[in-house]
Amino acid sequence: MTPQLLEEIVAPDVTNLIIEDDTPLDNFQTEKQQRLLVEPLYSSWSIDEPFIAAANVGIFFSDQEEGTAPDVFLSLGVSMPADWSQKQNRSYLVWRFGKFPEVVIEIVSNRKGNELVRKDPNKPCKKETYARMGIAYYAVFDPLQQVQETEQMDGQLLKVFELRGKHYVELPQPFWMEDAGLGLAMWEGEFEGVPSQWMRWCDRNGQVIPTGAEGRKIERQGREMERQAKEMERQRAERLADRLRAMGIDPDDV
Repeated sequence: MTPQLLEEIVAPDVTNLIIEDDTPLDNFQTEKQQRLLVEPLYSSWSIDEPFIAAANVGIFFSDQEEGTAPDVFLSLGVSMPADWSQKQNRSYLVWRFGKFPEVVIEIVSNRKGNELVRKDPNKPCKKETYARMGIAYYAVFDPLQQVQETEQMDGQLLKVFELRGKHYVELPQPFWMEDAGLGLAMWEGEFEGVPSQWMRWCDRNGQVIPTGAEGRKIERQGREMERQAKEMERQRAERLADRLRAMGIDPDDV
């Protein structure tokens, strides 16, 4: 039996699965933060395997249950499906990709909460949901301090958890996620004209992964420093040549 035919037989039918509800409603802070987490990975992150980083895309681990759409997720070792006209290629269906994402991030945008603590005793909070799904790392960012008292944020803007067994354990700072090969850090600066405190991906040394614009700026600065160094060397050589001529020595003979 061919692999394609086998997949047609065993793959769940997604015809009635609601993968898009067309009801996004978020704020500017969250929208920019999502982009600041997705774009740098594609423009500047050096990695030897494919990956998918996305914002507000549904993750489904069963065709019998509703999916969840985290603000941002990262999955390593998988490639983006090419044909988006096919419904099964427009969301992250775990049974098709063969694995769960490594990292899920929620950005608090209102006071409703549910990121870390149950609001309804009969419904799991997001932390419990992602633990059940087997997500290795879960981060909660509360940039506007919306849920400090109700969500056990303890005065912190960013908390990161690692799945150990069936439960999450809070990671200490710096937030390095070994299995993802990335860290998360707070960064104060300007992004797209907006100065604020942002959450950024970083390397093991705490250096943030630059955006494409930042990377191009770094390259321009490097070229300018190289140009200046060459100019300084040229001027130094000219001064030396002038001194030699003043001594009656032809610099070309030296």
